[in-house]
Amino acid sequence: METPVNNFEFSEKPEIVEHETDLLLIGGGMSACGGAYEGNKWASPQKLRITMVDKAAVDRSGAVAMGLSAINTYIGKNQPEDYVKYVRQDLMGITREDLTYDLARWVDDSIHLFEEWGLPIWKKNAEGKGLDGHQAKKAGLPHLKDGGEPVHSGHWQIMINGESYKVLVGEAGKIALEENRVATGVDQNLFERVFVVKMLKDPDSGRVAGAVGFSVRENKCYIFKCKAAILATGGCVNFFRGRATAEGQGRAWFPVWNAGSNYAMAANMGAELTLMENRFVPARFKDGYGPVGAWFLLFKAKATNALGEDYCVTHAEESKKLYGDYVVNIGTCMRNHMMMLDMKAGKGPIFIHTDKALQALGETMSKKEMKHLEAEAWEDFLDMSISQAGVWAANNMEPDKVPSELMPAEPYLLGSHAGCAGVWVSGPEDLGPAEYHWGYNRMTTIDGLFSCGDGVGASGHKFSSGSHAEGRVAAKSAIAYILDNNTLPSFKETNDELAAEIFMPMETYAKHKELTTDPNINPHYIKPQLLQQRLQKIMDEYAGGVSTYYMTSGTMLDQCMVYLKMVKEDSVHMGAADLHELLRAWENFHRIIASEAHARHIMFREETRYPGYYYRGDFLAIDDENWKCFTNSTYDKVTGEWKVFKRDYHELVK
Repeated sequence: METPVNNFEFSEKPEIVEHETDLLLIGGGMSACGGAYEGNKWASPQKLRITMVDKAAVDRSGAVAMGLSAINTYIGKNQPEDYVKYVRQDLMGITREDLTYDLARWVDDSIHLFEEWGLPIWKKNAEGKGLDGHQAKKAGLPHLKDGGEPVHSGHWQIMINGESYKVLVGEAGKIALEENRVATGVDQNLFERVFVVKMLKDPDSGRVAGAVGFSVRENKCYIFKCKAAILATGGCVNFFRGRATAEGQGRAWFPVWNAGSNYAMAANMGAELTLMENRFVPARFKDGYGPVGAWFLLFKAKATNALGEDYCVTHAEESKKLYGDYVVNIGTCMRNHMMMLDMKAGKGPIFIHTDKALQALGETMSKKEMKHLEAEAWEDFLDMSISQAGVWAANNMEPDKVPSELMPAEPYLLGSHAGCAGVWVSGPEDLGPAEYHWGYNRMTTIDGLFSCGDGVGASGHKFSSGSHAEGRVAAKSAIAYILDNNTLPSFKETNDELAAEIFMPMETYAKHKELTTDPNINPHYIKPQLLQQRLQKIMDEYAGGVSTYYMTSGTMLDQCMVYLKMVKEDSVHMGAADLHELLRAWENFHRIIASEAHARHIMFREETRYPGYYYRGDFLAIDDENWKCFTNSTYDKVTGEWKVFKRDYHELVK
């Protein structure tokens, strides 16, 4: 089948909207809002324009959209070195220690801002008793920056009343953008419901020159011209087949709108990626994907197999044979690994004893205190995962009276939680070896293109606060870059060429829709949903998804590449009946590139570095001698060829 050509013969040509700016922020989550806040401080006095483009709405976009019950990265009385050691251990010995250290020295400042903007943070009173955020405010307890003592739910986690967390942070970002708009005199600098799908490069200098996208509500194509850009579009979800089916179809732990755009757009530019083999497989409440952090850390709930055995104890010695000292100070993927050993041995279901945790707390608390804590426990789900409450209700379960099941989810790609896939970026100039610093802090290997949050690889455990702080670091660096390179680059593509490329799926559908009576079955196009399902099936069965208990191998990955090649070939024939399906089509284009990067990296790393996240059946053990290194890659969009290679690991904190 020939590659389709779009002359807008059958579909309506979109209105083309051009917008010129200095700094282009792509995304509207925590890191992008951090970028807007910090960028404004440095840009507005210089009359530099900042523009934010978000495919959703800033108030409720990003991974924190629903809210959170805890801030997972707070340094407090700890030292940055302590944080580096924690992240390094949890990520199985490999992290960019310069990026991790750099984050540790800035993250608390963002948290102090959150509290200043109105976020209620739990505090301890003079008697050491924990008060929730609203009680602490009423009691007049001081802010963290003024000596207030937070209530920890873990070593690095502090409790919050976070149902409006993203709204507060989003509002601060929008206020900063408005200040910049007034300072620079532009008509508009916030574009919501606009999906950026492609970055543009200056053919002569190689600098980033702009981006192109489309409105998901109106027939408009947006072409942005810029001097620097920050990719802050999150991780990748729904590229593996999910556990949830039928009535729960599409349910996931991480935001379903995360389509790997950060990784795909960077790769298509030729930017270097790192540790794309890493994925996060969260163990969460079965079917509802509800959060477990507060239950484990604050309420001290225990997880066991169906026989009441602690699998992290019973499998410790066995696991040391393959994974050595990484079993000591057990990290996230190792806990998953030991859980899976019991599941495969038929010792499931795996239970989290929510009932016993609350009963134990009831022995040391008054009825009033207990009632308040129970309310906070259930609010944990209303903040983040209402579906979990729905699952309990549908199954006639009262988790304060009976235990709840745990189950590992399908894989996700991300760079800010307990995973570290993403873009290879330059670090701070005062930390690390020269090969870690080739330019401005958080700049990719493409001049003028920066990233942050889930987009940055090799530096996990940033979470929400760290993503905001990293967005601020990236924005400050990007403004410095613009001041040093204050000319507007150009790109070779014409407006009409870009519009034709972006809207091709709508032309394909319009041209062929009358040839069949069922719009979902047509010899000349494939609908985005069907192509996505094909991609998910391939990744699940050959790249280590839930159907194989996260197991893959060299031979399985070889076959994966055969099928991915066919998916890529078929993807150019996607047909979109409307703007929503056009969005889904472009999300698929991005997911395919992210999927291929993921599979190629797993194939390249001949060991099992992340047991419990995935397994190489042909290389089941960790091999520090040969593979304690970064695995990086570049993609040539023209030829479709990948180069995957090693970069040395440097231990900076002893």
